[in-house]
Amino acid sequence: MCGIAGLLDLSRSTTTDALSQITRTMTDTLVHRGPDGGDIWIDGETGVGLGHRRLAIIDLSEAGHQPMTSHDGRFVMVYNGEVYNAEDLRPYLLEKGHIFKGHSDSEIIVNGFSEWGVQATIEKLIGMFAIALWDKKERRFYLIRDRLGIKPIYWSNTGKNFLFGSELKALYAHPDCPKSLNRGAIAAYLRHNCIPAPHSIIDGIYKLMPGHMLVRDFDGSQSITPYWSLEDVVKNRTSFSGTETEAVDELENLLKDAVKRRMVSDVPLGSFLSGGIDSSLVTALMQAQSDTPVRTFSIGFNEDGYNEAKHAKAVAQHLGTDHTELYITPDEARDVIPKLPDYYDEPFSDSSQIPTYLVSQMTRDHVTVALSGDGGDELFGGYTRYLTAQKHGAKLFGLPKPVRQLSSGFIKSLPPKAWAQLIKVIPESKRPSHMVDKLYKLANVMAGSPDDYYRSLVTHWPYPEQVVMGSSEPKGVIWDDNVPTLVPDFVERMQYLDTLTYMQDDILTKVDRASMAVSLEARVPLIDHRVVEFSWCLSEQMKIRNGQGKWALREILYRHVPKDLIERPKMGFGVPLDDWLRGPLKDWAGDLLFQNSDIFDPVSIQQKWDEHQKGVRNWHYHLWDILMFNSWHQRWRG
Repeated sequence: MCGIAGLLDLSRSTTTDALSQITRTMTDTLVHRGPDGGDIWIDGETGVGLGHRRLAIIDLSEAGHQPMTSHDGRFVMVYNGEVYNAEDLRPYLLEKGHIFKGHSDSEIIVNGFSEWGVQATIEKLIGMFAIALWDKKERRFYLIRDRLGIKPIYWSNTGKNFLFGSELKALYAHPDCPKSLNRGAIAAYLRHNCIPAPHSIIDGIYKLMPGHMLVRDFDGSQSITPYWSLEDVVKNRTSFSGTETEAVDELENLLKDAVKRRMVSDVPLGSFLSGGIDSSLVTALMQAQSDTPVRTFSIGFNEDGYNEAKHAKAVAQHLGTDHTELYITPDEARDVIPKLPDYYDEPFSDSSQIPTYLVSQMTRDHVTVALSGDGGDELFGGYTRYLTAQKHGAKLFGLPKPVRQLSSGFIKSLPPKAWAQLIKVIPESKRPSHMVDKLYKLANVMAGSPDDYYRSLVTHWPYPEQVVMGSSEPKGVIWDDNVPTLVPDFVERMQYLDTLTYMQDDILTKVDRASMAVSLEARVPLIDHRVVEFSWCLSEQMKIRNGQGKWALREILYRHVPKDLIERPKMGFGVPLDDWLRGPLKDWAGDLLFQNSDIFDPVSIQQKWDEHQKGVRNWHYHLWDILMFNSWHQRWRG
């Protein structure tokens, strides 16, 4: 795991010394991603500067250092990530006469480019990667991102320079970096609590889309094309033809292989363990393939509604792992907040970024690599919205539209205080949390289509263009009219869209920045692209059954862990923001919320702030969006 950065001087007018200096300056902003060393490669004639910061994981010797040149001298590469099938490819390259100085995956990748070509090599790789590559023979530059978007890469063509980097801060370090805010991206951020690719917070800077390759020739021509897409996976899938037992067996073998490959490391390795289905399964498959106790890590909170540590400990005891847990006080959690703009150097407001950072920080005290269970919900139907849609969707959307519109109007006709009084007739033990908020959310979706329902669930601010002055929200894949044709089943369609948006732009971003902030490599076996492709061959019944998601994953897990350690309501990995904003964070938030009145409509924010403080509604997610933007703005634009 590493950080990469660099540039192409498009005018070819920068001196070699100046090119070296700016490449090193850009690269050194990423020292947290690579504290074990760093170097640059410069070609003054063509104006190419490639920089690399190293977190040494495989082959800790000098032979594993980057930038790395293929043994024939044609390709120069800087690369962030891990390729888990590199050793499978080595014998073929040796047979062809390639010479290796060490045993790093980097050497295999860069020499693979010489042997098979760039795209053919990428298609052979199993792993996570962001690669910058210079072909000295063809004078051609490549940027390549892994299939699912596990590793980030930003780029910008300023006219004078082509810039790239693992994080925005690397591009910020270049004097030619664009500086204008992208107001459309801010509007998209208020909807999604993150900025969806390919956009970034800065106008003129982009994220390379997952599964894509950017190619830039010396003559200035540039193209961006996909080499893998979930759309193609869905189009070309073939339903699994065996029995359910055979499907579970095949999935288990595939997951065992995905986990085993991610256990290869020359430095200490462990696993995040929350006690939920996904992290427990990853840990169980690790322990089943390890001769020694696997190191596992959990953090806990004293607030019962936010604490899974006791469940994680029970799973760890059953599996016999070497378990470490740390209970975090609210003050310790809140102490992370001022640091967030440095870790997420564009606005990001998934509040689980706080515990994710804390568990990464604690884990890094013991190991350098940790496996994570991210991706199971999207691939195998774990989110509550999938269960709700399967159970109630047909009944709800089967009602005549006028009936749904009338019901929606009735709910909205009563103010929140009235509903708060009415629902008191329901015993508190049977009353859903935040029931008034959920009633209004239901009212907002009843009058529309299933796709309107989905959009409402993934939306914070429903009309962000009214909040972000002068903005035009870019319409992403959730608005694509072709998706219902591609994925006719509504539950599957939500999984498809979540994989392309929420998982990539929120979950994986959160984990990458939180772990890399403390120089910890996080590996995610459940979204090995082979697992993703297999999951789309399984029927919905293999994923959601009897009101529960992740049926196939549960069946595998029950072979390793008793049901009674796992069966419990799904719990999010969050913090009590609603209470914090009415209590210990109230003064801080009240001062910060209205700092950018030239960007945000203050009336909209004031209304939600007042209602939240009075306890009429819970607007903590909406307010956190504004607070995280203003914190970012204060840090990077102040």
